[in-house]
Amino acid sequence: MNNLVIESTNNTPTIRFDIEGRLLMEGRSLPENTSDFFMPLIDWVANLTVQEVKLVVNLEYLNSSSTKKLLELLKVLDANSHIKTLYVEWYYEADDEDILENGQIFEDILRKAQFRYHENNKAA
Repeated sequence: MNNLVIESTNNTPTIRFDIEGRLLMEGRSLPENTSDFFMPLIDWVANLTVQEVKLVVNLEYLNSSSTKKLLELLKVLDANSHIKTLYVEWYYEADDEDILENGQIFEDILRKAQFRYHENNKAA
């Protein structure tokens, strides 16, 4: 298994998943074909064999189909029997209640994920 690195585009986030359990999703998520974008990520986390994972989610925008696929990815991480501890660092803009609420809903659905919420502060 190798690290998974995908550079961002105007419609897709930066992905940096390393085999040590440090995972990053950052940017905007509104891909034309959400399944094509997310399935390699979901497959990758399903095969991850570390005991502790820290996922940083810093998405300034995600469309409804990305929200569904992100939840699927989180469920696969949460169900991965190798992973004993799952930390999710959830970033949101101060005026974006939708992204914050998405994180809170995901936290309620998942068993072992421990969420920490961070407000992004934009420079004035």
